[in-house]
Amino acid sequence: MKDEHHTVLVEELISLINKGNAHATFEDAVKGVPLALLTEIPEHLPYGIWHLAEHMRIAQLDIIMFCTNPEYQSPKWPDGYWPEHTDKKISAAEWEDTLARIAADRLRFINLLKNPAVDLYTPFKHGTGQNLLKEALLIADHNSYHTAEIIVVRRLLNDWK
Repeated sequence: MKDEHHTVLVEELISLINKGNAHATFEDAVKGVPLALLTEIPEHLPYGIWHLAEHMRIAQLDIIMFCTNPEYQSPKWPDGYWPEHTDKKISAAEWEDTLARIAADRLRFINLLKNPAVDLYTPFKHGTGQNLLKEALLIADHNSYHTAEIIVVRRLLNDWK
């Protein structure tokens, strides 16, 4: 049985992943983005809003797969973690799919954290010292960083309140 400290830690990790606490949530950052701006790339930047969201989706899924499947092979770094750059506009269905997959994978990871049989601290046998706590912090850190970038891109495209 897990103790009270474990429960508090898991709840704080979930809050950090879901809410961000000290910054905007991913949902806040992408709310109401006009479809026409999703693949617009501001001057001097290598990516747009959709590229950042897809990168977040790919990286988050990679972390989940690493945590749950010892046989999993990560994509090639760095190209495998970013969508292919294209001038193609993203449809509403494609955008909604990206958002839905990010949310579903986040929930999948949160359910992993909540699983009482899972140990936060023991390194994975298939890793190089990683444990579930470290991977939870990685998801929170990585997603908050790129959420902020989405807001900056929106500001550069004159689309932030």
